[in-house]
Amino acid sequence: MLFFSTGTLDDTVGDVIANNDTIPEPLKPWIAIAIGLAAAFVIALVAAFIVNRALRKVPQLAKDAGRGRMPLWWALNFAFTKVALALTVKDNEWLRLWQFLLLLGLVLSIAWLAIVLLGLLEDMVLAKYRTDLDNPRRLAKMETQIGLLRRVATALIMVLAVAGTLLTIPEVRALGAGLLASAGLISVVAALAVQSSLANVFAGLQIAFTDAIRVNDTVVVETQRGSIEEITLTYVVVLLLDGRRLIIPSTYFTTTPFENWSRRSSEINGSVLLDLNWNAPIEHLRTRTEQLLASTDLWDGRVGSLNVTDAIGGILKVTIAVSARNPGDLFDLKNYVREHLIGELRKDYPDTLPGPMVNSAPPA
Repeated sequence: MLFFSTGTLDDTVGDVIANNDTIPEPLKPWIAIAIGLAAAFVIALVAAFIVNRALRKVPQLAKDAGRGRMPLWWALNFAFTKVALALTVKDNEWLRLWQFLLLLGLVLSIAWLAIVLLGLLEDMVLAKYRTDLDNPRRLAKMETQIGLLRRVATALIMVLAVAGTLLTIPEVRALGAGLLASAGLISVVAALAVQSSLANVFAGLQIAFTDAIRVNDTVVVETQRGSIEEITLTYVVVLLLDGRRLIIPSTYFTTTPFENWSRRSSEINGSVLLDLNWNAPIEHLRTRTEQLLASTDLWDGRVGSLNVTDAIGGILKVTIAVSARNPGDLFDLKNYVREHLIGELRKDYPDTLPGPMVNSAPPA
């Protein structure tokens, strides 16, 4: 509808200018272009006003929609200028060159606008899930899947834009016909050349839609724990505990076993291990553990117990099982319990702690 209206307006303006004998011939194309650019500016301004009014209650979406103003303005400029030149200038060599350049700009600006609209559509879909604070796992799943779909659609738009541009050149169209005639050989060569890349692309799609991992999942890969920061078509970014980022090909997660600590939920269990002497006050430690867990928000209330799990070589193996809402809280909770219990034992029951292991050098 937009391009039909644009073409109709330019046709009318072009006819009026072309049939007006009072305007010097060299000025006619410039006047037509100026009128077209002014119309493009007005249409872009009106479209921006309508979008801002429609999204005034959603500031974030209104801000994202503002990114589409520039590609829309360029697309309208290229379209108006192309039609204005076609109506007011006789066909010649330089006109064909300018028409090609304007068509190239029009195709690229439309592709740019389509990519921006995809981002806006992604934000609109995710906005509904971002308000559901009780179900963060669902948001992570939707962010992973919709984000990956947007990347696939963006790549497809870019390929179509380049293909559409090249097909406007007669020499390229002739070359394309020749290439299509030998498509069998080319497909075999291309498949061998990009076999690894295609495997990663399909692995990325498999990861997103089988729900094996999601953004913000806690995983253990290559013996290192981290959280999934980004999932792309060909690789996954894992943010490690020390701030480093591990870049792993998508095929790793479809061919290699790995740990996902938040597959169903972010809640997680852990244990604190203590080596104590046989005279350790187990009941006192059990009571203090319950008090410590009840005094901190790090504990989620699911698991909290202390047991002697082994007694070998004069040493008691004390295991304290705890639970938390997420791996980060669990790490802090384990440190909290361990530090307090050891500190109290050193102060009140120092004889229950194993003696230090000292390697004395033999006398000279």
